[in-house]
Amino acid sequence: MGLLIINLINLLSSNQYFVQIRGGNIFRPLCLFQAGFFFVLIHVSNLYLCSTRPDNMKRILSLALFLFVVVALRSQTSTDYTEFVNPLVGTKNMGHTFPGACVPFGMVQLSPETEAEPYEKNGKYNPGAYRYCSGYQYDDSTIIGFSHTHFSGTGHSDLGDFLIMPTTGGIKFNTGTASNPESGYRSRFNHKSETAKPAFYSVFLDDYSILAELTATTRVGFHRYTFPKTDSANIILDLMAGIYNYDDKNIWTFVRVENDTLVTGFRQTAGWARTKTVFFAMAFSKPIVEYGHQKYDSSVYRGFWRKFDETKNFPEMAGRKIKAYFRFNTEKGESIKIKFALSSTGTAGAVKNLLEEIPNWDFDEIKQAGQQKWNKELSRIQAGFINETQKETFYTALYHCFLSPVVYMDVDSMYKGLDQNIHKAYGFTNYTIFSLWDTFRALHPLFNIVQTSRNKDMVESMMAHYEQSVHKMLPVWSHYSNENWCMIGYHSVSVLADAMAKGVIAKDPKYLAAAVTTANNAYYDGIPFYKELGFVPEDKNSSSVSKTLEYAYDDWCIEQMATALGEVGIAREFSLRAENYKKLFDSNTGFMRAKFSNGEWISDFNTLNTRQAGYIEGNAWTYSLFVPQDPEGLIALMGGKQAFSLHLDSLFAMELSDEHIAENEDITRDGIIGNYVHGNEPGHHIAYLYNYCGDEQKTQKRVRMIMDKMYSNTVDGLCGNDDAGQMSAWYIFSSLGFYPVSPGSAKYDLGSPLVISAYINLENGKLFQIKTINQSEHNVYVEKVLLNGKLLKRNYILHSEITKGGVLEFYMSGQKN
Repeated sequence: MGLLIINLINLLSSNQYFVQIRGGNIFRPLCLFQAGFFFVLIHVSNLYLCSTRPDNMKRILSLALFLFVVVALRSQTSTDYTEFVNPLVGTKNMGHTFPGACVPFGMVQLSPETEAEPYEKNGKYNPGAYRYCSGYQYDDSTIIGFSHTHFSGTGHSDLGDFLIMPTTGGIKFNTGTASNPESGYRSRFNHKSETAKPAFYSVFLDDYSILAELTATTRVGFHRYTFPKTDSANIILDLMAGIYNYDDKNIWTFVRVENDTLVTGFRQTAGWARTKTVFFAMAFSKPIVEYGHQKYDSSVYRGFWRKFDETKNFPEMAGRKIKAYFRFNTEKGESIKIKFALSSTGTAGAVKNLLEEIPNWDFDEIKQAGQQKWNKELSRIQAGFINETQKETFYTALYHCFLSPVVYMDVDSMYKGLDQNIHKAYGFTNYTIFSLWDTFRALHPLFNIVQTSRNKDMVESMMAHYEQSVHKMLPVWSHYSNENWCMIGYHSVSVLADAMAKGVIAKDPKYLAAAVTTANNAYYDGIPFYKELGFVPEDKNSSSVSKTLEYAYDDWCIEQMATALGEVGIAREFSLRAENYKKLFDSNTGFMRAKFSNGEWISDFNTLNTRQAGYIEGNAWTYSLFVPQDPEGLIALMGGKQAFSLHLDSLFAMELSDEHIAENEDITRDGIIGNYVHGNEPGHHIAYLYNYCGDEQKTQKRVRMIMDKMYSNTVDGLCGNDDAGQMSAWYIFSSLGFYPVSPGSAKYDLGSPLVISAYINLENGKLFQIKTINQSEHNVYVEKVLLNGKLLKRNYILHSEITKGGVLEFYMSGQKN
């Protein structure tokens, strides 16, 4: 049916015809008629083919074809893309995704926790915590509760705020153990009774015979717990629980029982975000019968509060470590609903968010509205594939791309800033969770195509961070009014430069000024040595090769902005800095190699070791290929195109033994092909480097191989941390047939598309279509590419060619071209 629609569109895409439709929703591919024109009247369903030339009016298609088109258009508009999403993908092993309920870019991620592994044991880091960066592991058989904040796919963690667990019987405040759930409030569950969909999660808690159902709006989590008949229906609110938790993480917690259905409070923690305060407002659908709390503080001082029995029916609870309960009576099959709103500004802001976003108690209505939001966002790309597995993998990846960054302001635009003061976002939506070492590579470039307005707001959020920063730096890795300084580089400048190059933000000097100031910080991570010597010396600052290479790329991004703004002096300065990668190339070994401050190479050089001095989360093979700003210059250093192509062949063909990755959490066997590590970000561009050697067919083969081996629609369908959507964004781009090797430029390198067809609905109202001819799992090579019907005689396309709308056609083959 879809192919016949395309054929009809091709027939009508001339300057002679237009389509007049009377009816409901219009399927976006009609935009292809812009070669002529079309118009819409909302009325009873009818369709007519008309002509802009009177002599062609007699050429009217048959009524049967008209009826077919009407039915087909209706079928397309009713497509529910949420049906192709499996939020459980990546919840097994190291994908670190969560399966719970949220809306696109929502501040609330209401999701189950299956274990409470602490960050430390016996005063040392506990490696077991790493499995629970998202709080959930598919292999577990018990649930300890449902918390309201989560990262998606990260390799370090925080959050897990405000854990709620429904129980029956006596009050238990400890979590218990997986082997003995009865020792605490956790419960067994079975995946057969578990449902995970966009904006909805449900599971049956076997130990309590409670059906738990979750949905959410942007700022409010909505719970529905269906109980058996009991006079001890309990809601546990654990204010001590958290992800990457440790004994002293809680700074303070505070709870007020405002009346018999409304509870407010806050939690302040010191973790990855060392000064994080989240406020809440919790409303119950029926009056509380009894409530109380247990305090686990070790403080000797109790003040004159000791005159009260604070443990039961006392409406104010305060302390570093608090667990509360709320008790109800229920009939069999009765539901207790909870609306749980978050805010960064105060409990008044949380109440305002609650009243604005969920003014009623209709759980199903909120669930449906959330899924409609997801369907709208997912339909920004309408893609077809040769099988359902590929389609589900694609739309689940797109779903994961739209989980973060998250909205971080109240409904009245107020938010807590980096300076810990309350600010108002004027003219933009404020966002947080910027995992920039990961997401500058593909996620933000993807947003520049399919989430243009959001990405502009994300840039403005970064600029607000810069203005509030006492360091006067753009974010490195930030969340919840905090800079956590995770990883290396200053990759905000890449996001700014890419947005400027693609017309998403204006050519405004303020962006360049922020980038230059950030790049010249006098005490950040080896920058003074980098500026003085042209490289970061290993004896002065660790991970020196990785930092030098990433700084050089970021400096090239600054050069691009300066050039666009006509700042010749700044452009020249950062052009020279962008070539600093050459100073760490060792021609004797053919790799980027760490140097000491005296200019001598580091000894005991091992190209395979991911723990080798000079690198972070990668080895010499990976990082020696990280020069996205100048692939041609890198190829020249490494002996020319033929030698470089053979070098890439060796990377994919050789083996990386377990001893070289044994101590690295972020690099596991699941994400490795030869010595190519797809399960971590530094090498995500590598398969596309063959394009710069004239070996495009090798890019095509490798890209299709990576998509086939490293991704699927199953619970273990991610080969490494999704890292806030970067892993998924790589798949989206590659499935469409192109990838941004050098964010900061307007160019996308062509690969080998996986789609049969795809329609990208652009915010400017245009439509960009990707079509493949002779697509199959064996036809991975590209014979030729046509752009708007003309042969494309280059291996890349430009952003402007996408945003103008049009058709990109790939002719596929099983033979190398």
